[in-house]
Amino acid sequence: MEKEILTKGLTKKFGNFLAVDNLNLEIERGEIFGLLGPNGGGKTTTIRMILGILKPQKGEIFVLGKKMPNLEVLSKIGYMPQESALYEDLTLIENLSLFGKIYDVLNLKEKIEEVLKFVGLENWKNELVLNLSGGMKKRASFAIALLPDPEILILDEPTVGIDPPLIISFWDYFKKLSQKGITILLTTHNMEEAMNCQRVGLMREGKLIALGPPKKLIEEFKANSLLEVFLKIK
Repeated sequence: MEKEILTKGLTKKFGNFLAVDNLNLEIERGEIFGLLGPNGGGKTTTIRMILGILKPQKGEIFVLGKKMPNLEVLSKIGYMPQESALYEDLTLIENLSLFGKIYDVLNLKEKIEEVLKFVGLENWKNELVLNLSGGMKKRASFAIALLPDPEILILDEPTVGIDPPLIISFWDYFKKLSQKGITILLTTHNMEEAMNCQRVGLMREGKLIALGPPKKLIEEFKANSLLEVFLKIK
């Protein structure tokens, strides 16, 4: 079965610092896959290489069966960076219109209404982004990632800094999208939240130290939590 995302021997250095060390990943269609680990573990560097933002020193990346970077494939990926890319002096709908034109989204007006409804922001569409709460800005960034009808969503720490009820609603969104066959690759350092993923890859110092469904990893290492699994691996 062809993998949606495949990396082979992915390696990235910044000077003498080895950020990602010989990383091999295989992610299936419709899977919610989490890269899990502490800050500085190599998670963000990995997804930036998959997107083509960073060039690896070694290794190969294939997305939707095509070697990356590939502009055609990029048009099928929705990306939500860790830091907001919203223009705060524009309204929410103006931001969505701008990004929709960049993505060359067809039927843009209808698509904007659809994603705003999906993330529950239709009543704030004419509000300046400057006036939105942090949680609303996160939802707006998620809406932008959904605009191109992506086959793959890549989300970097999508729930950092938002309230627990909103985290629950985000995971409801992710699961609905997964059921539609959309592949989701996300990064997180929240061990409890990562239990929602179908599989996780635990990263430390740029290396993949464990891989599998969260519950199976907990059973395999005779642990009580993913945090304990992480601490048990030397």
